[in-house]
Amino acid sequence: MLPISKLEALVTRHAVIEAELSGGVEGDRYVALSREFAELDPVVGAVKAYRAAVAEVADLDQLMADPAGDAEMAALAREERADVEARLAALEADLRVALLPKDAADAKNVILEIRAGTGGDEASLFAGDLYRMYERFAAVQGWTVELVSASEGTAGGFKEIVAELRGSGAYAKLKFESGVHRVQRVPATESGGRIHTSAATVAVLPEAEEVDVAINDDDLRIDTMRAGGAGGQHVNKTESAVRITHVPTGTVVVVQDERSQHKNKARAMAILRARLFDEERRRLAAGRAADRRLQVGSGDRSERIRTYNFPQGRVTDHRIELTLYKLPEIMAGTALGEIIDALVAHHQASLLALESA
Repeated sequence: MLPISKLEALVTRHAVIEAELSGGVEGDRYVALSREFAELDPVVGAVKAYRAAVAEVADLDQLMADPAGDAEMAALAREERADVEARLAALEADLRVALLPKDAADAKNVILEIRAGTGGDEASLFAGDLYRMYERFAAVQGWTVELVSASEGTAGGFKEIVAELRGSGAYAKLKFESGVHRVQRVPATESGGRIHTSAATVAVLPEAEEVDVAINDDDLRIDTMRAGGAGGQHVNKTESAVRITHVPTGTVVVVQDERSQHKNKARAMAILRARLFDEERRRLAAGRAADRRLQVGSGDRSERIRTYNFPQGRVTDHRIELTLYKLPEIMAGTALGEIIDALVAHHQASLLALESA
């Protein structure tokens, strides 16, 4: 049975917020209420649809039970009831998912960090392939991608690349991508046709606002330096690159993509906030046994989560034992959503099982 009292409370809260917003509230209060209203709106819509279906079933039951009613109408009502019952079951399943505990970070933008792992030049090339995969997937979702920093590999690709992905539900869709991604393929430099295995590490961090994590200025060591790499004489002659060290944790962020030292510092602080916020979330999750049971994998970035096998054209996600023979489409970003949807569904099923228990 659905928790009717909880549904009623959500509908009431939705109406209260709607009334307050129409009353001309402003500032931070308006932002907070608008965000809550947007979260509640689809749930309340589902509640209203569920109520309508329940009422429809009751009307059909009454029509079938009426002794003075027309026999043909009763038969039609019986047929229609089967369809309404199926719709009611689907609406109830949707509501159960909608009522599951929400991850407060799901609506946030993402800071994506990809680092080449074992495999030398091939690992750097694979890191570049992964970045382009996520860039294309973001385009399919209608998100924007902004490069923050990149360290190119000697033979192409990237030793490390960091980017911001901005758009609706970015973290909700990408949060299960953190971990070690392994590739099996024949490198272009391999004359004997042997398959090599290399890897890259992906970290997906929810973008943190200043209210999400407090950083004491006294805990920061900020250094400026001349940016390396491409950029021309301007980059080489000005100390635009910024390195910020968070002394208590030893976290170091270096950004040199922009020519403006001010912009590089702002970006470095955004990445630092995201890393500290993510570490705090992981620390809290590790202390909750229920969370450990529910995670799709451990969330450990050293965990091998997926293998991309180019000779066989397949991609396997080891956490849910899902294999798709759609490697070109996945690398193009168009079929990556199939893996992501399966991971989300698996997570929701685990939560529902825990709720039932």
